[in-house]
Amino acid sequence: MRLLFDITHPAHVHLFKNVMRDLEAENHELRITSRSKDLTNELLDNYGFEYDSISSKGDHKLSLLTEWSQRELRLFRIARKFDPDAIVSRLNPPAAHVAKVLGCPSIIFDDSERAHLAAKLTHPFATVVCTPMSYKRNIGPKQRRYNGFHELAYLSPDQFSPDSEVLANHGIKAGERFYVLRFVSWGAHHDVGKNGLSLEAKRQLVEELSESGVVHISSEGELPPDLQSYELQIPPRLIHHVLYYANLYVGDSQTMAAEAGLLGTPAIRANSFAKDNDMGNFELLENEYGLVYSLGEEEQVFEYVDKLTENGTKDAWREKRDKLFDAMTDVTEYMSETIEEVVRESG
Repeated sequence: MRLLFDITHPAHVHLFKNVMRDLEAENHELRITSRSKDLTNELLDNYGFEYDSISSKGDHKLSLLTEWSQRELRLFRIARKFDPDAIVSRLNPPAAHVAKVLGCPSIIFDDSERAHLAAKLTHPFATVVCTPMSYKRNIGPKQRRYNGFHELAYLSPDQFSPDSEVLANHGIKAGERFYVLRFVSWGAHHDVGKNGLSLEAKRQLVEELSESGVVHISSEGELPPDLQSYELQIPPRLIHHVLYYANLYVGDSQTMAAEAGLLGTPAIRANSFAKDNDMGNFELLENEYGLVYSLGEEEQVFEYVDKLTENGTKDAWREKRDKLFDAMTDVTEYMSETIEEVVRESG
């Protein structure tokens, strides 16, 4: 097979890295296009993938539409020469549009009901849209549901082995009680009108958590001077090792909250998406498995922080995580089988 993977976000590198490796090992020919956003290209470099970077994140939300148009043209030129049997991507309008024009199938993975604009511009043109069972929207006949989470494609026991030496190599002492905070910039198209933790709340979190452990901050944007000494200095590809050994995760990130919970670390997610009609994956993680607490009001965060730092919860979280693993599909294997099936069905 000749497969084109269009990757536009750092989380999508993690999502597809293992299935891309498996496909390459089976001698399928891959072409990867990327987007210069945050650490996307750096991660692809770290994992040894060759790629074409064909667009960059703009400075404001409206620039996304311009970028999509430019990306679509560049992607079309590359895909026309490569002649793929399928184009694979996370929710992404240009990938679906180019595949439609070229007459090849597109396989889209989507786990966010809140990305309304991208969904409206992608779903109607996609051949197949793969969603977790927890995804609450009904897309129609092209939707294929699987029992899993995107994050399991790279954090399941078959795909990830925690390494304590990573901590020692980056200034985290053995046996040290520590906490990971993650702050995002809220600049995506689906973030319009939404917000995360205020600067005041971030400072209060650092102050309170520092009383019982060491605080490490991962931040999408530049931290104010008084918080810069807490910034975690670690290559992005190693962050999951730190999350695995952390005693608590708190932040306004969607992805890292799910990652922490799936790694068996107590996780608190605080942003306005959680206020009402939350995404299905977070409802399942909280209501069915109790791995991630999703809070819509930042005042609630400190109640949960107090509860989770006072009690020894790591063993309990690992048991809950293991219960989830037992119930879930091998997501990487599902991806590979779905890609092969769709290509075969397309003739």
